[in-house]
Amino acid sequence: MKPFNRTNMFITRGKFLVLSFLLSFLQPLNAQILLRPDRVFDGFEMHSQWVVLLQDATIQYAGPADGVSQPSGAEVIDLKGMTLMPGLIEGHSHLLLHPYNETPWNDQVLRESPAERAIRGGVHAQKSLRAGITTMRDLGSEGAGYADVALKKAIEEGIIPGPRLLVAGPAIVATGAYGPKGFHEGVKVPLGAEAASGVPEVIETARRQLGGGADFIKIYADYRWTPGAASQPTFLSEELEAMVEAAQSAGKYAVAHASTPEGMKRAVLAGVETIEHGDGGTTAVFRLMEERGVVLFPTLAAGDAIERYRGWDGTADTERIEKKKESFRMALESGVTIGFGGDVGVYPHGENYRELELMVAYGMPPLDVLKSATSGNARTFHLGNLGQVRKGYLGDLIGVPGDPSRNIRALREVSFVMLDGKIIRNDFRNP
Repeated sequence: MKPFNRTNMFITRGKFLVLSFLLSFLQPLNAQILLRPDRVFDGFEMHSQWVVLLQDATIQYAGPADGVSQPSGAEVIDLKGMTLMPGLIEGHSHLLLHPYNETPWNDQVLRESPAERAIRGGVHAQKSLRAGITTMRDLGSEGAGYADVALKKAIEEGIIPGPRLLVAGPAIVATGAYGPKGFHEGVKVPLGAEAASGVPEVIETARRQLGGGADFIKIYADYRWTPGAASQPTFLSEELEAMVEAAQSAGKYAVAHASTPEGMKRAVLAGVETIEHGDGGTTAVFRLMEERGVVLFPTLAAGDAIERYRGWDGTADTERIEKKKESFRMALESGVTIGFGGDVGVYPHGENYRELELMVAYGMPPLDVLKSATSGNARTFHLGNLGQVRKGYLGDLIGVPGDPSRNIRALREVSFVMLDGKIIRNDFRNP
């Protein structure tokens, strides 16, 4: 009889656990799933008595229940009382940040290592996916270098769960115009973005970031030059144009953080594809955006969260909230396309629904908000096979109770999530 070998036991057990883990994510080849909800939002309209048939990662049929026969051997999932819809596409997030009432932004940049922030980012990615965010555009690592690129790679390789990511890398700011600030000239601190000045240098910086794995370039078109001061334009028009052209020549695009009329105008004329925030936008600027097809991401939830951190109880509007409501109203009236993206990271990941609810509260019809978060953002981000429940599109789907086109708060209660045709979450499994 051989002596007991504890080492071999642990190796064997470890191999079994790894194999079990891998098998849990595998589906048979040509696996078919038939989803039977009460209604389907296809990215544009709401439909009753529709079903959706998937084969592996792709939608094979989406339409009336009597338009398709149940395939032999298909798994059937009844989603009674629920709306099935495309997975949400979050347009402005920061996976490497966490709420400012936990740790101020300065301290996150100065005191938390990129390694710690990357680990936090992995947790945030999983929370986002379970909350129905199947695609996420991350708008800058905020001082953590290319940790967002590494996070994207880890998700794509199946190391950690998370949504599809589009990442900006470090982002670009004019020299002297970004923080942390408040230190004397002898102190060198890490910045929340990469500083550059002059046409040759901004081109070099944009190319370096694209070469480092950024999917697009984020530019700070305006910012506070000194702590507590009002935002002012940063880059000159020719610098903005140079960065946009550098991105486009690489087959990418540029977006701009901008909240002043002049900063927004310069960025739009330079050719950016989206404006982030837009707090000080005017009717004239919004009309210019509409004419040029530039999309606004108003990040309503970030402003709301910051005011609450300062003691606002949500009743009588503060000056900041009043201005945000007014600029949002002007944007709606101008006809500018409005995207879903709340600057999540300023507030907790997984609570992305806050932006959707505020878009409705500030005057946007719920059905338009749903379009913004699905087919609209897919179009803005050049994602040709996402954002719709339609034959040939990828099986990124979520289920929520009730009808979110009537009650947007239903999106707080995502209970079914599918990514690439694989079930990530199903709180109502069939018996």
